[in-house]
Amino acid sequence: MAAVSLRLGDLVWGKLGRYPPWPGKIVNPPKDLKKPRGKKCFFVKFFGTEDHAWIKVEQLKPYHTHKEEMIKINKGKRFQQAVDAVEEFLRKTKGKDQDLTIPESSTVKRVMTGTVAGFKWPPSVSEPVKDSDPHFHHFLLSQTEKPAVCYQAITKKLKVCEEETGSTSIQAADSTAVNGSITPTDKKIGFLGLGLMGSGIVSNLLKMGHTVTVWNRTAEKEGARLGRTPAEVVSTCDITFACVSDPKAAKDLVLGPSGVLQGIRPGKCYVDMSTVDADTVTELAQVIVSRGGRFLEAPVSGNQQLSNDGMLVILAAGDRGLYEDCSSCFQAMGKTSFFLGEVGNAAKMMLIVNMVQGSFMATIAEGLTLAQVTGQSQQTLLDILNQGQLASIFLDQKCQNILQGNFKPDFYLKYIQKDLRLAIALGDSVNHPTPMAAAANEVYKRAKALDQSDNDMSAVYRAYIH
Repeated sequence: MAAVSLRLGDLVWGKLGRYPPWPGKIVNPPKDLKKPRGKKCFFVKFFGTEDHAWIKVEQLKPYHTHKEEMIKINKGKRFQQAVDAVEEFLRKTKGKDQDLTIPESSTVKRVMTGTVAGFKWPPSVSEPVKDSDPHFHHFLLSQTEKPAVCYQAITKKLKVCEEETGSTSIQAADSTAVNGSITPTDKKIGFLGLGLMGSGIVSNLLKMGHTVTVWNRTAEKEGARLGRTPAEVVSTCDITFACVSDPKAAKDLVLGPSGVLQGIRPGKCYVDMSTVDADTVTELAQVIVSRGGRFLEAPVSGNQQLSNDGMLVILAAGDRGLYEDCSSCFQAMGKTSFFLGEVGNAAKMMLIVNMVQGSFMATIAEGLTLAQVTGQSQQTLLDILNQGQLASIFLDQKCQNILQGNFKPDFYLKYIQKDLRLAIALGDSVNHPTPMAAAANEVYKRAKALDQSDNDMSAVYRAYIH
């Protein structure tokens, strides 16, 4: 974007790294947020999000002058909501002077800024603390008697500021992203498994400059080096990631012939991104560590599209140092990363997340079929839902799949059923009832019996119409 003459209070389009131009307003930064050195920049509050950032002048355009141009090239729902928020702001503030200063928070100790640094409103006790990159948020969760909160954006290692609050400690970890780009680790990266999720992850690792060696049973990834066996990949790489379908596949990959364990020696790192049960991941951690290796579980929440877009949510647990070493990799593949403590916690959390998602999908399908059999328009039902509290990208996309009869897999039905089954078993292990998940699981089992296993999870709809 070309440099323009701008001033405080102007509405603008701001371009941040590889993200599309977004509508915002030039505002005063908080007093304790220093302006970056170098090229001239403005502090911008973005509409439709909680993001604020320093944006270089050459990455800004006047809002009104370029409105039509930007609307033509950006069609996403969130983008339209942001534009609507600008128009609503203009209607409400017409003829009024506005306070352009963001309130200073007494809880913010310091924010160190680079070319791009975001500022968030002071979080509530239950709200995660976000780091200074407005597009990649990185969290460390731990239970302590005297929790600490750190708001520092740092470039190498985790640092912790101490503040007694009486709540769970949520510590912002490092962000090496500068202006939307990523400084890749100099460690050699391995990746095992190029399915729906793995293929997109590897593409983003390569795109952001990582050196990657891959292994897959059926295909290789263009641009990546090819390892002959899992053991070979592990032995030649510093950190090896794996993403496979289920507990059996995860165990076979590690314990099978020419498996991961044969390549593990002191200092080698293994990160399992598969969605499995806590017992499986604990067993894998034990055998890896017994050989002197380091282990991290890091299952991902998302689908094929989010994997391709580098917008996954990563849930990690295990070796905290390894979690930090994976920082640039996690930033390449995801928008958010959580560290949840000891091995097994990420597996449990991932199963709970997918239990909620799978149950919700079954309820959506049930609602659409009930609308149909009672003579109501399914499209109108979707329109109503999209205007209410349930509105979400997930809801809209899955309903569109059903209305269009398009069940190309973005998240395999067989895998969400597997996750429901494992979540129910998790509940049973602690004597906690999961009747909603159990009911949804039965519907997915019926869909599988109708040969829908390799379709998208939205194909659960067919269980209601047959």
